[in-house]
Amino acid sequence: MRKVIIAALAAFLCAFTTLAQDLPDNDWANFKRYAQANSEVSTRPLAVLMGDSITDGWFSQDPDFFKNNNLLGRGISGQVTSHMVVRFRKDVVEHHPKYVVILAGINDIARNNGYISLEDTFGNIVSMCEIAKANKIKPVLCTLVPSAYIRWRPAIKDTKEQVARLNSMIVAYAKSKHYKVVDYATVLADENGNTRTDLSGDSVHPNLAGYKLMEEALMKAIK
Repeated sequence: MRKVIIAALAAFLCAFTTLAQDLPDNDWANFKRYAQANSEVSTRPLAVLMGDSITDGWFSQDPDFFKNNNLLGRGISGQVTSHMVVRFRKDVVEHHPKYVVILAGINDIARNNGYISLEDTFGNIVSMCEIAKANKIKPVLCTLVPSAYIRWRPAIKDTKEQVARLNSMIVAYAKSKHYKVVDYATVLADENGNTRTDLSGDSVHPNLAGYKLMEEALMKAIK
């Protein structure tokens, strides 16, 4: 019996040691994405744009807009607002911008990281604003692109309604706090309140023409 116990204990310790050595290097919030770029920032930016693939793709399609206006793009494709709150200090606060421009929430609606209520998504946006204000950074809130559907999540049938509800919460909060709002939902919408097909190929992600309209609206707000 003693030999059985010793053998079992040895097997357990061996398995525990193996697990300890094989801990996954899971950078959940993707700090590494902008680690190098953050280390190379030498001047205070006018604004940091925080977001998901819409912001990520914006820089990819029109990098000169960012460079010419002293803006930093800190969007990461696929991210939800919970990711953004976690990396907010590294990717925004430590640059001491005058503004942080927050465009987020469509991936929460898409359940990219599992279910989250609109109220909790909105709460994450509020948390980012509070972190910004505590660090003397002015929040600029953006309404979501008026998406009628989510290509990679066809099971969600009420995308338009959820986007409209979240946008209403964002606008009301910004008004109560006297924050600037950039209303991309209006800028990109057709007569039915959906994203114009000439400005996006999938109702969620703007093309270059869409980004150009967004740029005009944004710069009116922060310059």
